[in-house]
Amino acid sequence: MILIINTSNNGIDLVLGDNYVHIDAEKQAIALPQATENFLQQNNISWSDLTAIGIVTGPGSFTGIRLGIAYAKGLGIGLNIPVVPINAFEIYLAETPDAFVAIESGRGDFFVAAKNFDPRQMDIDELETRQMDWPITVGHKPFNLKLATGIVKQKLESGNTEPAIPMYLRPSYAEEKHNGQ
Repeated sequence: MILIINTSNNGIDLVLGDNYVHIDAEKQAIALPQATENFLQQNNISWSDLTAIGIVTGPGSFTGIRLGIAYAKGLGIGLNIPVVPINAFEIYLAETPDAFVAIESGRGDFFVAAKNFDPRQMDIDELETRQMDWPITVGHKPFNLKLATGIVKQKLESGNTEPAIPMYLRPSYAEEKHNGQ
């Protein structure tokens, strides 16, 4: 069984097979371990039943992404199972492969990607021009996290063993402030 964890946005999202839960959590670091334990119990799954963990690596909340990756890696080491990174763009494109993905960053710009178009940050003017090269634009609604299970399975079958590292498309607030001084 593959556990999917997403802490890249507000709260915590977990998936096991067809089962999904969103937990509102102001303090993700405090809530994540108990939320995961409860989710496993509600689905009659024990830790030893897990065969892999998929972790959403971004884009999204700087702290949330780091927290989720650290937690997933800790579980993976403790359970001796693989931790497979997935990003929001992969999930959107799994559902709509010919789409241009534009995710509002919360700072007046967008994180964008598409098939054969590497993830990057873009302002609204460039976004409006570039999105015209694709038949549809997605990213304005939440992605379907249940699709992440299939992505993790494909990566495991192909032997894709890249490490789970955060997908940052711009510097953090602290880096921006430090570099601006």
